[in-house]
Amino acid sequence: MAARNPYYQGPVTDHFDGRRFLNPGEPETDRSLGELLRWRRTAPDNPWPGSVPVTPVVPETRVEELRVTMIGHATLLIQIAGLNILTDPVWSDRASPLRFAGPRRITAPGVRLADLPPIDAILLSHNHYDHLDIATLRALHDRSAPLIVTPLGNDTIVRRRIPDARIVTGDWGDRFEIGPGAEAHIVPATHWSSRGMRDRRMALWCGFMLRAAGKLIYFAGDTGYGTGRIFREMRARFGPVDLALLPIGAYDPRWFMAAQHTDPEEAIRIMRDLEARAALGIHWGSFKLTDEPWEEPAERLAAGLKAQGIDPDVFPALRPADAVDFG
Repeated sequence: MAARNPYYQGPVTDHFDGRRFLNPGEPETDRSLGELLRWRRTAPDNPWPGSVPVTPVVPETRVEELRVTMIGHATLLIQIAGLNILTDPVWSDRASPLRFAGPRRITAPGVRLADLPPIDAILLSHNHYDHLDIATLRALHDRSAPLIVTPLGNDTIVRRRIPDARIVTGDWGDRFEIGPGAEAHIVPATHWSSRGMRDRRMALWCGFMLRAAGKLIYFAGDTGYGTGRIFREMRARFGPVDLALLPIGAYDPRWFMAAQHTDPEEAIRIMRDLEARAALGIHWGSFKLTDEPWEEPAERLAAGLKAQGIDPDVFPALRPADAVDFG
């Protein structure tokens, strides 16, 4: 008898079969143990630096326009209309369930946890350890008890460790008010989830559309490009995006990673599908998760933009402590 989903029980939909969540019409993200071993056997010797210097910045307490500050990996501080919003906050040294093993951070956070302004909301895309970090969520909860917006099932994971966390959870297509005149929409991503060996795809994954102060901001979380349908449908539903926060790293080898992680060239395709006026490259350079050399994502992004005649200033690769203003 199949094990019960420990995180979520709900009706069957086009992307939930009653036990596991799915990516309807998109490439298969599941990988077998044999495929995992094949990847590890054939992985190239691409050592990353042991550490990369970062000079942390101290953000302003509130910002009225739009400012994005890179913390590292998929963690960003979005400041808009006086609101402070974090995406997938991870301040821990390892993206792992263990303190002594797993991918280790090579770039210090671009903002020290103690230097953060009060956080109003957290956009939490899925439960992988490089995106859902319980130690960080607990520290943030103790400081300012921000509202956590997350897709189905992830509330159970957080509340097991932080029982009084403020959480709203929803399905693809749901919308939540996160502040005066600000709303977060949960949108599809082509990815998967797990915290252990037996819970694969039992909590939902997502991206977010954030609408505030007359601007539309897309945070992809983790996603593959797949057929591209989800991005074209977002454009049709929401209109052109003002700023897209797009993953450009953790993509090699492609035979293993393409269904779940975009490469820099696919990130450019997403920007174009969304008709985004600007984009920022994230999810690279902080944790060695895959095979590509450390700086290759930024180099390939710049080369891809040049090849398509796109101004490189429209889509830079963010490094920790970078802060970008959009009037």
